[in-house]
Amino acid sequence: MDFQDIFDAVGEFFENPMLQLGFRALAIYFVVIWLASAFWAFRDLQLRTSNAVLPYLAAAMIILFTPVFFLLGVIVYRIVRPQERIAETAERHLAEEAMLAEVELVRTCPTCKRRTHEEWIICPTCRTRLNRVCPNCGKLVGTDWSLCAWCGKDFERQVPVESLPPRGEPAAIAPRTSAARAASIRTASPSVTRSRTPRTADATDPTDAVTER
Repeated sequence: MDFQDIFDAVGEFFENPMLQLGFRALAIYFVVIWLASAFWAFRDLQLRTSNAVLPYLAAAMIILFTPVFFLLGVIVYRIVRPQERIAETAERHLAEEAMLAEVELVRTCPTCKRRTHEEWIICPTCRTRLNRVCPNCGKLVGTDWSLCAWCGKDFERQVPVESLPPRGEPAAIAPRTSAARAASIRTASPSVTRSRTPRTADATDPTDAVTER
């Protein structure tokens, strides 16, 4: 059996209609997978970047690799694509912000950095003042507050103290009201009456003096 018979047998095998139909179906399958891979790269990169041009470039790269080498283009794309999607990145940022917010809610002493309670007035470790009590309503307020958030007490406004007059100067006398003058007159009237009565008794009548002469 020579090589010509072998080639003829192989040619007859590939000329089989069923085999040719199978090859066509396989070729169509690879073409569909090739185009689907390009569309998958396009959609996947849209979810991973906000750039509008990069998805088209990724799809074009896979198409340029042809249906024979498109698997190599898919491998290259999976290597160079961003690792996180936009939604995953936003979710991670939100989780980090929530964690930072929880950390900020935990109160610590500004001096020793120990964890403290929000109702403590003094740190039990380093004796640093953490809060103070409002003298008006009795609630706890921060040491850096300028006024009380509950009652509105202004801690920076001081009550003016009336100054005493300087030495050598007479103090100002408040004017007396009419009621005060009337009260002083009523108080002084009995003494005036008592002082006038003896004078009347001691005085002699002019007619009696004439009669005695």
